[in-house]
Amino acid sequence: MIVCNVSLSCAHCPGEGTAANDAYAQASGSLATPTLSQRGHLVVAVCLGFIGTVGFLSNFLVLALFCRYRALRTPMNLMLVSISASDLLVSVLGTPFSFAASTQGRWLIGRAGCVWYGFVNACLGIVSLISLAVLSYERYCTMVSSTIASNRDYRPVLGGICFSWFYSLAWTVPPLLGWSRYGPEGPGTTCSVDWRTQTPNNISYIVCLFTFCLLLPFFVILYSYGKLLHTIRQVRRVSSTVTRRREHRVLVMVVAMVVCYLICWLPYGVTALLATFGPPNLLTPEATITPSLLAKFSTVINPFIYIFMNKQFYRCFRAFLNCSTPKRDSTVRTFTRISLRALRQDQQQKGSALAPSSARPTPNSIHESSLKGSHSTPSNGGAAAAKSPAANRSKPKLILVAHYRE
Repeated sequence: MIVCNVSLSCAHCPGEGTAANDAYAQASGSLATPTLSQRGHLVVAVCLGFIGTVGFLSNFLVLALFCRYRALRTPMNLMLVSISASDLLVSVLGTPFSFAASTQGRWLIGRAGCVWYGFVNACLGIVSLISLAVLSYERYCTMVSSTIASNRDYRPVLGGICFSWFYSLAWTVPPLLGWSRYGPEGPGTTCSVDWRTQTPNNISYIVCLFTFCLLLPFFVILYSYGKLLHTIRQVRRVSSTVTRRREHRVLVMVVAMVVCYLICWLPYGVTALLATFGPPNLLTPEATITPSLLAKFSTVINPFIYIFMNKQFYRCFRAFLNCSTPKRDSTVRTFTRISLRALRQDQQQKGSALAPSSARPTPNSIHESSLKGSHSTPSNGGAAAAKSPAANRSKPKLILVAHYRE
């Protein structure tokens, strides 16, 4: 993703010859003075150490649970695992190097290492955000589909995962080829995209990256979950209690994941735009490193959302700690599978029984007639007939929403 970068010039260097300046010279081809105090670098190192350790352990746990328990191997969870895998790679390939640099107060692995670090972290960050957008759209399309979602059809999800990774590569490779560049960040202990050099070449890349890798996925997420929430609210009165709670729980989990991710990444994008279009010395080193830490903290938040807000993952997590077999949630899954089938069979039977009395039966007329015939008194029959239009308008929507299987 867009990260705070320092474009340095020898004209602004008050001195040369220190180890920190030599490290900058290797990383960006120019010199600079340290911009954080020793205590500041220590605080950043502690934060990065916590983020790297907890992020690695939690994401590794998510992958281990997915491999250990077959109940978790569903299309929706596969997309969550892709996000967790990208976060785990950040904890392995990125955070240790910035942690080591913060302990020493300077970049340690030279210019090639700086370019490699910036490319890897930018690519993995965009993968996570695009995956969230794909997840939201896939979830919306599944729940408004007229058929029951297959629990074994991985093709749409695999296509979405491949799209996320190739889309990210398409936007992170250009700096390696001359459209912008990767270089040192803020206090000089991390590296990323150079977004402080105010040249047409660099500004055009930053604007495109901000538009297509932050704003566009954000609007896809808002649209998908907005439409999904609207659909769920329409069937709240007629859906079963078990199914309604289940759908509400899944929705809360995914929305919480998206909100937390945007809280971590939105300051990053805003800081990048301020540095790109604002005065040269608008942002202090503390103001540039804080959004970077928030963005890396997203690798810690996501796994906890999976484990503690996803009932499947949480059940398997408890079984993993107790060395036992998780209880299968067969009640809800069987209910959602059978109820739709029973509803269709009931409608077909009633329709075939009442077909001789009407030349052109419609679903509404069949449902009204069945309700009238199921009551013995005229008053009850009239009440059922009065309520049948509202029921007929809502039940098709109930089928579309309430029968998605995780």
